Amino acid sequence: MSDGQRAVTSAPDPASHGRVPTGPPVVEATGIVKRFGPTVALNGARITIRPGETHALVGRNGAGKSTLVSVLTGLQAPDEGTVTFGGEPAPRPADRNTWRQRVACVYQKSTIIPTLTVAENLFLHRHDHGPTRLISWRATRRRARDLLATWSVDVDPQTLAGELSVEQRQFVEIARALSFGARFIILDEPTAQLDGAAINRLFERIRDLQGQGVTFLFISHHLQEVYEICDMVTVFRDARHIVTAPVAELPRTEMVAAMTGEAAADRQGERASTLTSGATAALSVRALRGDAYHDVSLQVGAGEIVGLAGAAGSGRTEVAETVVGLRAAAAGAVEIAGRRPRPGRVPAALAAGAGFVPQDRHHQGLVPDMSVADNATLSVPKRLGSNGFLSRSRRDRLAEGMIAYLAIKTPGPELPVSALSGGNQQKVVMARALANDPRLLVLINPTAGVDVRSKEFLLGKVEETARTGTGVLIASDELDDLRLCDRVLVMFQGRVTSEIARGWHDHELVAAMEGVDLHA
Repeated sequence: MSDGQRAVTSAPDPASHGRVPTGPPVVEATGIVKRFGPTVALNGARITIRPGETHALVGRNGAGKSTLVSVLTGLQAPDEGTVTFGGEPAPRPADRNTWRQRVACVYQKSTIIPTLTVAENLFLHRHDHGPTRLISWRATRRRARDLLATWSVDVDPQTLAGELSVEQRQFVEIARALSFGARFIILDEPTAQLDGAAINRLFERIRDLQGQGVTFLFISHHLQEVYEICDMVTVFRDARHIVTAPVAELPRTEMVAAMTGEAAADRQGERASTLTSGATAALSVRALRGDAYHDVSLQVGAGEIVGLAGAAGSGRTEVAETVVGLRAAAAGAVEIAGRRPRPGRVPAALAAGAGFVPQDRHHQGLVPDMSVADNATLSVPKRLGSNGFLSRSRRDRLAEGMIAYLAIKTPGPELPVSALSGGNQQKVVMARALANDPRLLVLINPTAGVDVRSKEFLLGKVEETARTGTGVLIASDELDDLRLCDRVLVMFQGRVTSEIARGWHDHELVAAMEGVDLHA
């Protein structure tokens, strides 16, 4: 096959997982073509998932993963090709009840209704009725309690869904899918909002459910998770199937090459420090204290890239948000390029020389109905005009320069930012952070939810920015985000507990983030 394509149809080694796939595939899609106007979203795509597998589907944004999910769940009918479940043809598109018995998808954005109870969500439109045809809430709650107990979901059925954690909502959605009879579950970026401990619990539940005959399709940008939980992996690129193989037989470098069409870069040891000696520090934090952190002091030099690592709840995100004014500390001081901005004021931090990429681009980083140009220039109104009047031509010139610099794929600056892919939306957020030529760039999980190639591109631009003398603070638990750092400060339970020099090993940093002393 050309372009690196190969198909490995052998099953995973039963000795490694204790499962030997038998019978027809749980689902098989062959020759799938799906067009949206001139765009070919799937071009002869295929996937085969065997009983008992956890099968990964990976690929860059735009590779066709989401379109395949819509086909496998009956939300879109393919223009060409076939889908079978257990060897039987897929139901008619309008037969939603039968689709629910075949497959369910737990999406990154929860479909649980927060104002309803867990029981109401589990049996929405399927409530028990008494002799008078009125809903029997007692019977509905009893069914919910039995269902949750059957699948070991430790949630009170009378709890409002809005009070559940992200992890609990995912388990409730899985239980709801199983209640329809589906034994094939698609997990779409299930770990995107979970910390390390919750991810481990999710993986334990996946393994438990596999033992009870449930099969999973696991979609994730985090390749280390694919190697940890999945038996098989299928890679898509440019709307086509590229490779299917047992995970254990596909090295990470080959998987990345299949996703991108080029060899993966090894970032470890790649960058020489550009710390500018004698220059005013880009950031000085002294004795910072708040609800989520205690006595935090750190410094980022001009041209230096410093990581702030830690698991969820460590305080790393809260410290970064305090630096840029999203939070106000109870005590302590923050200086940006020698200036002390007013605490708790984002405009003051930006005026002092900060640029900022927030943790959640959807809720903190973008105005979805506004254009790419407006989003990219929101932080620099003074560069666009004066006395409250903005020049559209100035805005567009600045935006077009950032679009070119960051290779944002858009037909023009007027396109609503909501029409872009996730990776390109993140580039727009980065564009706004860089628009004012910051002295300090603060990034919180800057590559969350973006594909491998976009991740490499964005981190490369961070390195370029540091070479101009800008200091960079990266608050993240993503190891790939932290590899380019000159040094990494590790937070645990609200305190900076260690400083690790460049060249660390994964197990060393992860152990520090989890509060484990390897030398004890």
